[in-house]
Amino acid sequence: MKKKMLLLNTTVLLGLGGVLSTPAYASTIQDMESQKSQIQNQRQDVQSNIKAASDELTRLQAEQDQMKAQLERLTLAEEENNKKAQKTEADIKETSKQVDQLEKEIKLLQEKLEKRNDILKDRARSMQESGGNVEYLQVLLGSSSFGDFVDRALAVSTIVDADRGILKETKNMQDELKTKQADVKSKLASLEDMKAELDEMTVQLAAQKKQKDALAKELKDKEAKNEELKASLQSKDSSLANEQSTLEQNIKDQKAAEEAARKAAEQAAKEAAKEAAKKAAEKADSPSPKAAPKASSNDVAPTSAPAPKASNVVTVGNRWIGNSAYVFGGGRSQSDINHGLFDCSSFVHWAYSQVGVNLGPLGSVSTETLKHAGTQVSSSQMQPGDLVFFDTYKKDGHVGIYVGGGKFIGAQSSTGVAIANMSSGYWKQKFNGRVVRI
Repeated sequence: MKKKMLLLNTTVLLGLGGVLSTPAYASTIQDMESQKSQIQNQRQDVQSNIKAASDELTRLQAEQDQMKAQLERLTLAEEENNKKAQKTEADIKETSKQVDQLEKEIKLLQEKLEKRNDILKDRARSMQESGGNVEYLQVLLGSSSFGDFVDRALAVSTIVDADRGILKETKNMQDELKTKQADVKSKLASLEDMKAELDEMTVQLAAQKKQKDALAKELKDKEAKNEELKASLQSKDSSLANEQSTLEQNIKDQKAAEEAARKAAEQAAKEAAKEAAKKAAEKADSPSPKAAPKASSNDVAPTSAPAPKASNVVTVGNRWIGNSAYVFGGGRSQSDINHGLFDCSSFVHWAYSQVGVNLGPLGSVSTETLKHAGTQVSSSQMQPGDLVFFDTYKKDGHVGIYVGGGKFIGAQSSTGVAIANMSSGYWKQKFNGRVVRI
């Protein structure tokens, strides 16, 4: 009898174990775990892509900010150069008026001199015909020119007072004529320099405008790409949210199914236990599987290395490359320097001041003052840090700092501060061989 009861209990336990194990359900759990692992991996990939896209957006935004700042500098430089161009044109008009007036005065003076000349000739001729003073006639006959005659005649003491007055007045008129002619030549030379500077300024304004338009187009293109990238990022983020929502719903449904199956198994076990209790003294226990997923993440804080410092005059100006603009007469105030607005000579002055070398008053620095600031050396002995000069709109019209390898850094009209090649092309043609060592 006891053997039969033991056999029955064993059969009941085997049946209960079969109910609790539910092989078909276990297969579903395995599939879900595999699916969960795949989605988690996919989510990690998507999140990695989102981070990369976010980093790219940050980089593009920084680049856009930098370009906007450069556009603002170019706009400011364009405004300043336009003001200087207008002032130069006004100076040219005013100088032209002065030249015209001087030419009129010179013409009148020449007419008066011709009349004086005729009077003196008549007086000399009359004196000769009347047997006048021999010394006076010798002065007339021995002179090499009318001007020489006037100088000689003034030295003759026997000239009558009337002649002496005419001669003195004529001498004064000649001196005045020479002075005004010198003034005209000086003003004409100044006018030519101003015109050359205006022509150079016009070319540079056009180059700056071209650079400004190119930067604006580049900025617009990058903004379009940025928007496209943002749209792509938003699409990925939406896809990720949908996958995450689906995963969470699947897990929720699976947990509900698991809970329902667990309760059903417990109910079946209870019923089987009741049935077995009637026939056996032992009770069956049903183990319940446990799973505790673990997850960990490691965040690595980014580190940044300190920015390198410029250590000498050759490299100190690199900070302005791509962050400056050329302005005639610029760089002579702290406001201009803060905005990166230089001309060639003020940039050289600034660069040397950064390494403790004073090249004279900032307000009056020019290529003329700089070419006398140090020692002239042969171009064959040129070393990094030497000043190099170029004949642009005038002799020694441009200056820069030699950096070695046939290149120099300076405030260039079309690009602002930049490194240019002086061993070929435009700057080779303009280099005049003047090298100054500070």
